[in-house]
Amino acid sequence: MSFLTIFRRVAGGLAFAAAACAYGEVGITSNTVIVGQSAALTGPAKELGLDMRMGVQTYFDQVNKSGGVHGRKLVLKSLDDGYEATRAAANTKTLINQDGAFALLGYVGTPTSEASKPIFTEARVPFVGAFTGAELLRAPFNRYIFNVRASYYDETEAIVNLLANLGMTRIAVFYQNDSYGKAGLTGVERAMTKRNMKIAATGTVERNTTEVSVAVKEISKVDPQAVVMISAYKSVAAFVTAMKKMNSNPQFMNVSFVGSKALATELGETGRGVGISQVVPFPWNLSAPVVKEYQRNFVAHAGNDNYNFSSLEGYIAAKVFVEGLRRAGPQPTREGLVAALETLRDFDVGGFNVTYTPTDHNGSKFVELTVIGREGKFLR
Repeated sequence: MSFLTIFRRVAGGLAFAAAACAYGEVGITSNTVIVGQSAALTGPAKELGLDMRMGVQTYFDQVNKSGGVHGRKLVLKSLDDGYEATRAAANTKTLINQDGAFALLGYVGTPTSEASKPIFTEARVPFVGAFTGAELLRAPFNRYIFNVRASYYDETEAIVNLLANLGMTRIAVFYQNDSYGKAGLTGVERAMTKRNMKIAATGTVERNTTEVSVAVKEISKVDPQAVVMISAYKSVAAFVTAMKKMNSNPQFMNVSFVGSKALATELGETGRGVGISQVVPFPWNLSAPVVKEYQRNFVAHAGNDNYNFSSLEGYIAAKVFVEGLRRAGPQPTREGLVAALETLRDFDVGGFNVTYTPTDHNGSKFVELTVIGREGKFLR
């Protein structure tokens, strides 16, 4: 290596360090804030990551057009993890150590967030608005994790409550065989135990696959009245289709992570009647100010009106993050962002409220049940 090359590398490192010192923190320069994201941008779960990124970027674009936050533009660096834990962990290290992300926002998935958790915790980097309701991001309390959405326990409680009120007792569970699926399974177990009920049967599918034949065989044995599904849209669609081919037509229910719009598209007319719990407002309900705002800015950013729950969740998560950044002041630090987010009390993003305290970073418990109707449209 030549002396000139060494000199340039050292000088570049010193310049980066000087910028960090001058503006308070890694990821903060005089005119930008670098925000990192790891999500599935390719592979069987890609629609989830693409939609989440779209929502975040849509809001960032709106903020940047208005001059940014304290004069700094928001820069989103998204890395593809294919919904695989090991890739997400590697991406998190890259975002923190090489890309100099000030904070992490809008990660997608339970196993990917779980693998990243020890990395961002050790580095003391705020982790905001992950697209997962898993308990592992809620308990034990972690100072650097801020959940915007309701938990899977909240969602499965709402689902089981509905099914129980309809008089259904034979309830089965189809779940992804990883930390996401098991988190949802535990939620169903808790909700059913509360009502002195037991799960009638279970079936599993491996992440990023659609091999559901064994699960279909095991669950169809009990002639279920309902099946609660905790997986991604490709495997759920394969399961529902296979069950219906066997003339088994229980009430199918999903938690929000399934990817509602992607599932409706994947199922086509087979999807009519399939239920999904949601953790953000209805993306077509213009009486909610955040929905009206989201739709207007989505069209401006994407050039179409393909609204969906996942991109709205990304939009809301970005809005919460930006409010924390504003409150952190003109010379923000990571610790300052944490403290600023903890001041949000009933923060109204526009018909959706978020509250944090120094001992509770679970922003919302909002859950609403929806169903797929004709032509893949959603009903409330």
